[in-house]
Amino acid sequence: MKIKKGDTVLVITGKYKNETANTKNKGEVLNVFPKENKIVVKGINIVTKHVKPRKAGQPGGRIQQEAAFDASNAMVICPKCDKATRVGYKVEAGKDGKAVKTRICKKCGAGLDK
Repeated sequence: MKIKKGDTVLVITGKYKNETANTKNKGEVLNVFPKENKIVVKGINIVTKHVKPRKAGQPGGRIQQEAAFDASNAMVICPKCDKATRVGYKVEAGKDGKAVKTRICKKCGAGLDK
């Protein structure tokens, strides 16, 4: 997957279009599901879940939490140029001679990996 946990993303389609980290701490990727190609983003795609009480005296109710959505509906924001960008890859030689693949910004060429 081109999006990783901890990335800042911009939602490009749907109800939360144009939502990003600049709007009330939204946009940070909390969880990634590569097999399903889905991501969970802080403050985006909020759903209400009904919870039953599990023990005597414990209250039930409704809680709001983030739900997963397709990763193709989000673009990574480059930390250097601060723009939504596509993700490219650069292969370099590592310390032990093995090839190391790093993510780069297609607009400015800066590295996206921390």
